[in-house]
Amino acid sequence: MYLDSLEFLEEERDAWRPYEALAELTDGELGVPVPGAHGWSGRELMGHLLAWQAIALQIATELAVNETSPTIARIDADWEARGGEVVNAEIDATWAAVPMDELRARFASQPGELRGYLTVVPESRWLKHAEHNRTISDETIAHYEEHRAELAAVLASAGR
Repeated sequence: MYLDSLEFLEEERDAWRPYEALAELTDGELGVPVPGAHGWSGRELMGHLLAWQAIALQIATELAVNETSPTIARIDADWEARGGEVVNAEIDATWAAVPMDELRARFASQPGELRGYLTVVPESRWLKHAEHNRTISDETIAHYEEHRAELAAVLASAGR
């Protein structure tokens, strides 16, 4: 558990920083499926991370004004009912339809927006609340760590 929100925000920022290298790739480099990344392209990796980060952002916006987050219950129930493969396949399909310019803009702005919202959420509602903290951590820091191998493969494929 974190002592204060600044500690979490610094760790989240540090964990996200390596992914910023994806923004430096060309559209062509981002579009190439990479065998070492489970066949994902850099674009797919960006969309996948943004989708789950957007869930953390939605949770933060809810917790900024409420004691609970309906999004947490909804995503947990959906994951349990349909399974991760189905949920992630829908995410991939949704983000595949997002124009590259919009994807890049969201990739540049959303992480900071999430951090900004988390600064206004009372610590008692997320940092000191076991379930909320776990969910936000799972959709950010833990999720970034989970996909470090895919990031490395995508960057290596692009010669970076």
